Amino acid sequence: MQLIVIVLCKEFPSIELMLSIFTSYYGEQVILIFLTFLNHIRDIKDPEHPYSLEELKVITEDAIEVDNERSYVRVTFTPTVEHCSMATVIGLCLRVKLMRSLPSRYKMDIRVAPGTHATEAAVNKQLNDKERVAAALENPNLLDMVDECLAPSYA
Repeated sequence: MQLIVIVLCKEFPSIELMLSIFTSYYGEQVILIFLTFLNHIRDIKDPEHPYSLEELKVITEDAIEVDNERSYVRVTFTPTVEHCSMATVIGLCLRVKLMRSLPSRYKMDIRVAPGTHATEAAVNKQLNDKERVAAALENPNLLDMVDECLAPSYA
């Protein structure tokens, strides 16, 4: 029997070190699959453009903070323009994708990069307020837009 272990990390660790740790604990039949947090969110599509958030440089590996001990994740994104009307939708997409992907013990902080949006404080407040997020996800049109951005693309 083989054991498949998915390792979620900020950056790819030393494969040799990780393999030795897992094989010493689980035995020789271990297959390691490494996923970075960027792997979880890199394919989210922009609501207005036919590109992913990674392709548009809205999200980068450097803008993701992970603290597994405290079960904390912070994603800081950079809208393409200072007056981006979709900044809140983009942040909501990031939050929903992580909510669907990560164990519920994780606290998420989704933020606009400082100085990159005209209404940065308001967007950050909306994205990190549980009641506002819940209310937004009750809106069927907004939820459809989020689901469309999160849908896998096979192109």
